[in-house]
Amino acid sequence: METMMSILVGILVTVATYLILSKSLLRVILGTAIMSHAVHMLILVMGGFSRDSSAPLLGEDAASYTDALPQALILTAIVISFGVTAFFLVLAYRTYKELKTDDLTKLRGHDNDE
Repeated sequence: METMMSILVGILVTVATYLILSKSLLRVILGTAIMSHAVHMLILVMGGFSRDSSAPLLGEDAASYTDALPQALILTAIVISFGVTAFFLVLAYRTYKELKTDDLTKLRGHDNDE
C-alpha cells in the first residue's frame, strides 16, 4: 500500500510541477494546491500504515498504538493550504479585474512581440 501511495505522490508532484511552470496564473494556483495535497499524502505515507494498532490512547496499557502526530500535522497543513489557496484565488481575481489578463509574461511586463 505504501508503494502505491508513494507512486501516486510522485504523479501528483509531476502534475503540480507542470502546472506551476505554465504561463496562466490560474494554473499556477491549481499547481500549488495539488502540490500541497501531494505533501499531505507524503506525510501520511511517511507515518506508515499498520493494521494491528489500537487507538492512540496511552492510558489503556496497549502494547501498540497508532501515532496521531502525522494526522495532526496533515490537518493543520490542510487548513493552512486552504487559506493560502483562497488568498491566491482572490489575488488572481483582483489582478484579472484590474489588468484584464492572467498571462504571467504580460504581468511581468514582457511583450510577446519581442
